Amino acid sequence: MSSRPQVSLVLSYQYPGKYAFTVLAGAVEADPALADVSLHFPRDRDSLLTTVRERADAGDVVVVAWSFYSASFGPAAEELAWVRARLEGRQVLCIAGGVHATAEPLQTLQAGFDLIAVGEGEHTLRALLLRVLQGEDPRGTHGVAYLDAGKLVQRGHGEGVRLDDFPPFAARHAKFGAVEITRGCIYACRFCQTPFMSKARFRHRSVANVARWAGELRRAGRRDIRFITPTSMSYGTADETMNLGAVEALLVAVREAMGPDGRIFYGTFPSEVRPEHVTPEALALLKRHVHNDNLIIGGQSGSERMLQATRRGHDVETVVRAARLAVEGGFVPNVDFILGLPGEEPEDVDATLDLMQRLADLGARVHGHTFMPLPGTPYRDAPPGRVDERAQQRLDWLASRGRLYGHWKQQGVLAEQIAARRQPRAR
Repeated sequence: MSSRPQVSLVLSYQYPGKYAFTVLAGAVEADPALADVSLHFPRDRDSLLTTVRERADAGDVVVVAWSFYSASFGPAAEELAWVRARLEGRQVLCIAGGVHATAEPLQTLQAGFDLIAVGEGEHTLRALLLRVLQGEDPRGTHGVAYLDAGKLVQRGHGEGVRLDDFPPFAARHAKFGAVEITRGCIYACRFCQTPFMSKARFRHRSVANVARWAGELRRAGRRDIRFITPTSMSYGTADETMNLGAVEALLVAVREAMGPDGRIFYGTFPSEVRPEHVTPEALALLKRHVHNDNLIIGGQSGSERMLQATRRGHDVETVVRAARLAVEGGFVPNVDFILGLPGEEPEDVDATLDLMQRLADLGARVHGHTFMPLPGTPYRDAPPGRVDERAQQRLDWLASRGRLYGHWKQQGVLAEQIAARRQPRAR
């Protein structure tokens, strides 16, 4: 009887892919059928190459994985090419996943990846590794895509995950991160990849499950806990309403699990708050349970026309009210804005800059982003966002006074790069 091969999964554990791999490594380590798969977490390309060579030379079947957003697709593809050029005949399976691979499978595969996971990756990665362990062709895995004679072959879409069925991090390998409490988003803003990747509905991790993993964090010596959710005050709901009872039950259970010296960060990155959910009752609840002194609030534009065009689901005055209530409730509001949205006219830009100033005068900080035409969104084919000189001067003035922060300048460069790599839509 032949023994099963030794399989090494080597994860390019770098920003931003490491956040996905913290979760996916947890999915692998929690599956008894994959106990023979060894996990490796190199943090730069030199150690990545060294690890791949060592495992291949030891006789392992080596699977190397990347996960990336559209903005980091270029660097990931470059790293793949750099590694392949230095393998010196060693055979490894190079796979990729994430929102860009899902939205642009052909482009990703043409960059040199052998396989990609399409959609959510937990079930797909487990099934792929099991096939590798059994000596079967990984291309037969449901939820993957590959090239056959230059043509795209896709075997379905990765199965949607029930969050309670998977750990939020890889505790056995001491790879911890924020706890994902909600996946998917009903709001489906036209610039956002989340509904495309995870569907336009909410899936929540249960209170008991969150508390269990909070306790695991604490036992590992971690004092702070943060959460991943597209809209933190939507926890426990299926629609636009708030269920403050569910939010409070969650925070109470987490506080108990974390102990008296644990710290809870909720409503701050990466768990922003929609402006219509900033109410006196919600703020009072947060004040009782959280340790953050700021909230991340999605404003996105000061133009009523642009808010409607992007399907944000709120108006300008709701953003102003949220900032004012947050300040009154003892929080510093950090309000997100996107510059250079598709179809913006000069008067829309002025309205956004005026709102930024108005919020700054109320005591808020504003967070500037430049629009990027992200694959998988309705704005995929829109021109990249640009900030003209007049707007730039006003933004620099706000930044010089400590009221504006963000990487909007670098994002302008990334937006141009994403647009330049864009391929015609498949027909």
